[in-house]
This record gives sequence, C-alpha cells and structure tokens, in this order.
Amino acid sequence: MTDLKLTPEETALLEGAEGPGVQRAMEIVVTLGRIYGAPDLVPVRHVQIAGVSYKNLGDAGVAFLNEWAEEGARVRVPATLNPAGMELERWQEMGFSPDFAKPQMEAIKAFVKMGVTPTMSCTPYLFPDYAPQRGEHLAWAESSAVAWANSVVGAFTNREGGPSALAAAIVGRTARYGYHLPENRRATHVVEISCPVRSIADFGALSYMVGKRVGDGVPWFADLAAWLPPLPEDITLGGDAGDRLKTLGAGLAAYGAVALYHVAGYTPEARAQGEALIRADARRIVIDSLAEGYGVMDANPEVTAIDLVTLGCPHASISELRRIAARLKGEKLATRLWITTSQITRARAAEEGLVAIIEAAGGEVVADTCAVVAPVRSLGVRTMATNAGKMANYAPMHSGVKMRYGDMEQCLDAAISGRWKNS
Repeated sequence: MTDLKLTPEETALLEGAEGPGVQRAMEIVVTLGRIYGAPDLVPVRHVQIAGVSYKNLGDAGVAFLNEWAEEGARVRVPATLNPAGMELERWQEMGFSPDFAKPQMEAIKAFVKMGVTPTMSCTPYLFPDYAPQRGEHLAWAESSAVAWANSVVGAFTNREGGPSALAAAIVGRTARYGYHLPENRRATHVVEISCPVRSIADFGALSYMVGKRVGDGVPWFADLAAWLPPLPEDITLGGDAGDRLKTLGAGLAAYGAVALYHVAGYTPEARAQGEALIRADARRIVIDSLAEGYGVMDANPEVTAIDLVTLGCPHASISELRRIAARLKGEKLATRLWITTSQITRARAAEEGLVAIIEAAGGEVVADTCAVVAPVRSLGVRTMATNAGKMANYAPMHSGVKMRYGDMEQCLDAAISGRWKNS
C-alpha cells in the first residue's frame, strides 16, 4: 500500500457526495491504486468493459450489475461493451435457449441503464467514434484491445478487470500505474525472427511462441516490420497490416499476458524512441520456425469433419469481410460458418453487398458475440476450425470443442467442403 493523492473532487466522490453507486466505483479505483502504488488518478477518455456474456457473469454477476445500476451509478466518459453471449436480435433464430437469453438481456439492460453504449465488440478501435489517439489514457478491459491501443496506437492503458473498468467509467478516472507510466513501457525482451510470417494464421502462431516465452513482459520485435505492409491512414478499415496486428496482440495476450509490444521502425513509440526503448537487461528470443505454434493451435489433427468454421476473433474488420465475400461468391457451404463482427461493421458490410454474398453461400455474419463467449456446445458444435490464435486457445477450454487451425483460405475451404484438408 502507498499514499494516493486525491483531488478534493475525488475525495468527495469517495465519501459518497454523488451517491452509493459512484462511491462504490471510487472505492474500487482507489483500492487498486493503493495496491499498485499509484501516485494519483488519471482522467480517461474512453472505457471498454469486458465480462459481458452471461456465460461468464452468471446469475451473481447479473445481480451485481443490477444492484449497481439501482444505486444510481452512471458513466461519465464514453464506455462500450465487449461481446455478449449471443446476438441480441437473432438469438432465437440462431438456436439459443431462453434460459440463457433472458439473463443475458438483463445484463445488457443494466449496462445501458448506467449509460454504457452496447457495441458488443472486442474491437472498439475499429469504430471512428471511439478509436484512440496516441498519448490518450484509457481504461480498457479486453486484452486484445489493450494490446492494440498500447502498441499500434501508443495510447496508455492497463488491462482492467470487468468491475474496475466499469468503475473507471463511472468516476471517469483510473489509477496511474503500470502502462500509464512511460518507464514501464520499455521492452523486456528482444525477439528476432528468421522465418516467414505471412498470413494472419502465421501471426497467430507467432503470438503463441512469443507469448509463452515473454509472459507479462514487453517484447520488441526487431525485424517483424519486414512482414508487415504499411498501416493505412484510416486504421478503422483494418487492412492487411491491421488484421495481422490485431491477431498478434490477441494471441500475445491469450498465450502470455502481453499488454504492450513494439515493432522496430513501425509502431509509434518504436519509431520515436528507437532502441532506447529496450531495457539494458532485455532477454533475447530467436524464432526460426512457427511449427511449435501451429502444433499447439491445430490441436486435433485427427479431426476432419467440421461443425463450425469461425472467423473474426478479434471481431472481423471490413477488409476481412471483403476477402471472405470474394472467396465465397457463387459457392455453397457444406457446414456452418460464422464471421463474427460488430453491428457497426456488419452494417457497413451490408451496404457494400458483402453480407448478401456471404449469406447466399450459407454463411452467417454474426454480430454482438463470438464463439469464445457464446455457449456453442448448446448449438451442437463439437468441432471447430479457425484462423484466430486467440480462438484456438480459448474455445477448447471454454466450450470443450476440438480445434483445427490454419489460414483463412483453409478455413473457407473447410466451410465449403465440410471437411478439413490436411496439408
């Protein structure tokens, strides 16, 4: 514990000047600040809240949210939600049980009552209204989004828990510790890559190998820029570079606990500070093959019949939807295909005619949820295929499915044929 300097306004919030709901939020933020030795609190521009699916919340979590909302808690900065456990408007059509849907809707209503925008997406950085800017302080809970904000943008955020993120939104502040401090953003490991890293799946395999070795450290990728095209001016489009980097960050967070990475000559802090960002005691890691990552993620090579192919983890960008539609045009699928994305991105894809092409083939562009937080076993899914490193990690653990892993083209071929073709 340490002394935490509070302003008179913050002290008043802590003492209950704006009611018990705000006081509860301030107690959470202040307690975390004291535990982690923060000198003070810092205002945040945006909050991303995780722990939204009823699959994770349970009845106790839903009751907690309702109680907080009834206490008068309301957010005072823009705040958005992570994916829920189902698509809110089509849950019956998609086969979800009312026993799951009712408490899920209750949870969303509690968030909305507190003023949270129900985006239900893990990619707030793809939304023009919420895309962070370099140097901004945020309070984000979604691990893949945290890695994006810190690394690709150069914003400042720790990985918040679900309650602490909501608390930060209610008081508009978070404790200034961890990645909110420049001295904690220096690289702890230097990663040298001597093998090709071409596809999104390759970046996912790389994320496993580095995440396992780095843990909660900060990797510096010495030569990964050679495998990355330039970032587009409008990063909300995704693009080849953005789609690879969101997969990389998601996997680094899932297989390790990485919240920040640097790519030499490429990411903003690496461009600005160069090798001065590398700590003197940084450890060296050499990656000369991705076989280890593929061996772990493609966990069930004996499986050939696929119940569900799922793409979009983190949620698919418009550039990914364009690629998928181009491949599926004129095809007919033999098994279920989910492309999971946000309502915002799906609306844009519908305007471009992409959703119609995918649905004509028999695929589904699913919003609000993903196959990690949805109860997919209740839908009869026992085997899955994906090109997403994070999905390959979490779906077998959370949903008890068997997993095949490969690039987008392999996944779409499996959706068309119903079977995974071993190379």
